[in-house]
Amino acid sequence: MKFTFNTFRSVAFATILAFTGTAFAQSGKPLKIVIGTPAGASMDTLTRLIAEKIKVTLNRPVVVENKAGAAGRIAAEAVKAAPADGSTVWITASANVVAQPLAYSNLKYDPFKDFVPVSQLASFQMALAVPASSGVNSVGDYLANAKKNPSNAMYASPSAGSLLHFLGVMLSNESQIPLTHVPYQGTAKILPDLIGGQVPGAFLVIADTVQYHRSGKLKVLAVSGEQRSQYLPEVPTFKELGLNVVGTAWFAAYAPADTPQPVVDAISKAMAEAITTPDLQEKLKGMGLDPIGNSSRELGLAHRSEYIKLGPVIKASGFKGEN
Repeated sequence: MKFTFNTFRSVAFATILAFTGTAFAQSGKPLKIVIGTPAGASMDTLTRLIAEKIKVTLNRPVVVENKAGAAGRIAAEAVKAAPADGSTVWITASANVVAQPLAYSNLKYDPFKDFVPVSQLASFQMALAVPASSGVNSVGDYLANAKKNPSNAMYASPSAGSLLHFLGVMLSNESQIPLTHVPYQGTAKILPDLIGGQVPGAFLVIADTVQYHRSGKLKVLAVSGEQRSQYLPEVPTFKELGLNVVGTAWFAAYAPADTPQPVVDAISKAMAEAITTPDLQEKLKGMGLDPIGNSSRELGLAHRSEYIKLGPVIKASGFKGEN
């Protein structure tokens, strides 16, 4: 190949970009990670575990800022407005970048225009659980009860407009049995009612059901992954039961739009390396999370795919969220 001035310029530009990414990632300016949950939540724990790892890799201070409220939308708006210089990252659940943008027409951010993907960190399955005292032993039993008695044709979830909400919509569509959604304000408020039999069933994050299932207070009927969960291997997937009720949620990192890609890639690499360390993997699995740790490009593809898949479900549900 003939070495021209244009070739030299391209190589030089690529070298400068690579250096720029390293320089930004290793700058003395703290990296601020914003999350939309209070301290102590699973996303907060995950974020702080990652922060401890990447501050060493990036050789810069890393601080975690909790901006709880409005189901994560306050944090999203704060990161959208932050400088696109590699000093701010948003770690969020997939609901904020997939379900909510589809369900809420008046969001103050666009997940594809206002942010750039950094890394998908961990995923988790959801589960349909019923009171242990209900006598319901299968999804078939649950649907039969719902068909026979309208008072049993309902399910709870921790919030409206979440993937947990729409998994119930999928089950209703698949079974052709109308199921009424009962939104709660968080899992902690559902569990006493579910255990006590005040609600006939609920879609919950699998990690929130395991101890109650094992202790005999709840019965998990099915899980939402493509394969069975390692945390409840005895429980079938909906897919095994012939029902197309499939979906996994995830935690992922995003940066403000226009953050230089070399900077994004440097942070993404540090996060992915943190996820692969044995001690962190063990801690995540203890939380019921399946570690991922992929690239900016891979997160972008996964995000778009999930958005396209969930769109028709939310549209068919008729749900319209309000800020």
